[in-house]
Amino acid sequence: MTTTIEPKLLQLLKSVDTPTVCNAIEVAQGKRGFNAFTRGTLLAAVPTLPALCGFARTARIRALEPSKDPPDVIRQRRMAYYRYMAEAPRPALPVIEDIDGAEAIGAFWGEVNTTIHKGFGLDGVLTNGVMRDLGDLAGGFQVLAGSIGPSHGFVHVVDIDHPVKVFGLSVKPGDFVHADRHGAVVVPPDILPHLETAIAKMQSSEALILGPAREANFDFTAFEAAWKKFEASRV
Repeated sequence: MTTTIEPKLLQLLKSVDTPTVCNAIEVAQGKRGFNAFTRGTLLAAVPTLPALCGFARTARIRALEPSKDPPDVIRQRRMAYYRYMAEAPRPALPVIEDIDGAEAIGAFWGEVNTTIHKGFGLDGVLTNGVMRDLGDLAGGFQVLAGSIGPSHGFVHVVDIDHPVKVFGLSVKPGDFVHADRHGAVVVPPDILPHLETAIAKMQSSEALILGPAREANFDFTAFEAAWKKFEASRV
């Protein structure tokens, strides 16, 4: 599995939104049908922050009931989680599944955890769980979450470094994930090196219709001519 990414490509991916990446994957594959993306609506703590992207560091949490494990086991697992995040090869993106699902009530992501993870050098998190402390989250740290709530409940780490599922998207440790306020996508490893070219091709194709559509004299005749060129150039 790919564990590195060219700095130029990483910078590009941080500058574009997730719909652009989804479209570029189709361009790179030369077909439609790619479906490794989230379903439903997630919440962005700060919608204006740049996209998140990186190799997934996964964990599962829950909060409806306290852990039945002994305190020393709970602490050991918690410290293992933080070490796992702190020592992740960069770029890394925490992807956290709250296994309480639609009943999730425990906010793992608030002022404390966002500050800790930002201190580790991480830019944000993708989770189907709960966030809180919206006015006090670490500056520049994005939380893409399933809901907002006031309490952490009995939140605790269940396990780390296993496949997880968030918003219908299955993510394995090491998958390259791109995420923003629209949702998230897992980029196929064989496509990742071709994304820069695919994004450029897609943007060039879209310009064939967007340019004329923004002109003052745009009408159906102009649309029909532009659409013919656009359709010939796209997937």
